Amino acid sequence: MTPLLHDLTFARLHDAMTADGVRPAHVQTLFRALYQELRTGLEGADFPPPLRRWLESRPQPLLEHPPVVAETPSADGWTQKFLLRLRDSQEIESVLMGFPGRFTACLSTQAGCAMGCVFCATGQMGFVRHLTPGEIVAQALHVERYTREHHGERVRNIVLMGMGEPLHNFDAVMEALDIITDTRGLNIGPARVAISTVGHIPGIQRLAEHPRRYHLAVSLHAVTDEERSALLPMNRRWPLADLLQACRDYSARKKQKVFIAWTLIAGQNDSPDHARRLAALLHGMFVQVNLIPLNVTDGYAARPPDEATVEAFQLILQDAGLPVTVRQRRGIDVGAGCGQLRSARRPRAGTV
Repeated sequence: MTPLLHDLTFARLHDAMTADGVRPAHVQTLFRALYQELRTGLEGADFPPPLRRWLESRPQPLLEHPPVVAETPSADGWTQKFLLRLRDSQEIESVLMGFPGRFTACLSTQAGCAMGCVFCATGQMGFVRHLTPGEIVAQALHVERYTREHHGERVRNIVLMGMGEPLHNFDAVMEALDIITDTRGLNIGPARVAISTVGHIPGIQRLAEHPRRYHLAVSLHAVTDEERSALLPMNRRWPLADLLQACRDYSARKKQKVFIAWTLIAGQNDSPDHARRLAALLHGMFVQVNLIPLNVTDGYAARPPDEATVEAFQLILQDAGLPVTVRQRRGIDVGAGCGQLRSARRPRAGTV
């Protein structure tokens, strides 16, 4: 697809415009219109004539502005899920999650997912394609517009843990984040961005080399390769020992903790023995554990544990000296887990 304006970082937009003889000041004007004024179209904008002429010379369309085809508010009053339709008719999900004092946007990075995690609605769909930088950015813009209009607030945090594996689409994700974190635009700082992976080791290694310091969250869910491969088939390619070493290397290079996500599945990985083995596995690592009771999906016949089991699991980890939180559940009544709204509307894609 032809790159649109939302695909271009400030540096790339600057190069494209100045190569055509447009003054750098007009680059600032256009970038501000896109990411501070949050324009959904450029028609009628009071731009200087050189900027208007440059825009008119560009292939159409100019902006990535996917329509909302479904919107589901949660009864908790804090969560809003959006299903957006892309130009090739693929549909992706974005979620606004509200917490006291802050709003967080959860963004997708792929249509479908190639990782095949058995309990994840997106993994059950299979992989369709990577999203472009502009398709990722457009989600952030949509959620920011909604938050300003309905709450009079700004989006404070970005998490890339919607549909898809972010580190499988590394280059597009990094370009999108360059745009989202740019101080001349949305200005959501790198320290407020989290990238969630199921253990894509080459991507973790590339992220460790990247100059920005984004937060890294790694989905673990099991303490042996046999158990983990049954839940996350990609573990056969990137086994547990290698993944933990990649996490240690990331922490050492970035001087920051890695967040370990553990989806609690009743009768499978929620026992006191699992908690003790997890504590032993993570001993000495610079991590924080995030416990997540399972989001139920039609494609996976399992349930989350009860509250007492979750509390017991948490206490064992805390007694072992690990910092642990239990994720606040948001949007359960509207299927706010990754891929649940899209999967309710469409059949599964083919897998790769």
